[in-house]
Amino acid sequence: MTPEALAALHARCFVARPRPWSAAEFAAMLAGAGVFLSVRPEGFALAFALGRVAGPEAELLTLAVAPEARRAGIGAALVAAFEAEAAARGAEEAWLEVSVENAAGRALYARAGWIAVGRRPRYYADGPGPATDALALRKPLRGAEGKTN
Repeated sequence: MTPEALAALHARCFVARPRPWSAAEFAAMLAGAGVFLSVRPEGFALAFALGRVAGPEAELLTLAVAPEARRAGIGAALVAAFEAEAAARGAEEAWLEVSVENAAGRALYARAGWIAVGRRPRYYADGPGPATDALALRKPLRGAEGKTN
């Protein structure tokens, strides 16, 4: 998917908060070290996950599923694809933020085994309306659970 296609889908998925990313923001992110993109279903531009790996940590930067494709398991498949790719790139744990107001997203991550480890006040402060908090979620990745430091 091109940065323009990513931005168009992101804008369909995130109307107010979090603020949809622009094509320039996607292009800059995709040019960054350790960044990877998963698309589902492949070739149809209905959903994507954007992540990055830095050392032993991965971050799920954004996940977008077109409104007409929701509740079909695509989001869960993207989360699993993100986790697998992050682990393959050497990440031992993954992190993300999700709005406290995003009940569907919170449920998706909970079903996938992500655990809330903190709250970020006013994390989503851009866009119209009052700022909203985010939950910081963490998940050990496959093979990392048994490691000791």
